[in-house]
Amino acid sequence: MARAATPAASCAPRLLRAALLLLLLVAAGRPSTAAPVLGELRCQCFQALQGVHLKNIQSVKVTSPGPHCDQTEVIATLKNGQEACLNPTAPMVKKIIDKMLNQGDTK
Repeated sequence: MARAATPAASCAPRLLRAALLLLLLVAAGRPSTAAPVLGELRCQCFQALQGVHLKNIQSVKVTSPGPHCDQTEVIATLKNGQEACLNPTAPMVKKIIDKMLNQGDTK
């Protein structure tokens, strides 16, 4: 005697295919863990100081604008180990950068 197909039994393969297709699409759309995440690239400085006394600065790092940040960033590492963001347009900061660059030329 042959079994009659029930409506639920004929719907199950279709539902299973749809679920597998959805799972495949979700997995393909997720970035792999090895790929860099663009959301992590951002400006490091949110508030900037107008200046710091030169004797307190150990080093200065100037970061040009790029895809990560649309502004020039000046980050000073102080002798106590702290980092401070400096306003690159402030006259005092421009003098600090010039002195630090000239200091490297004389060594």
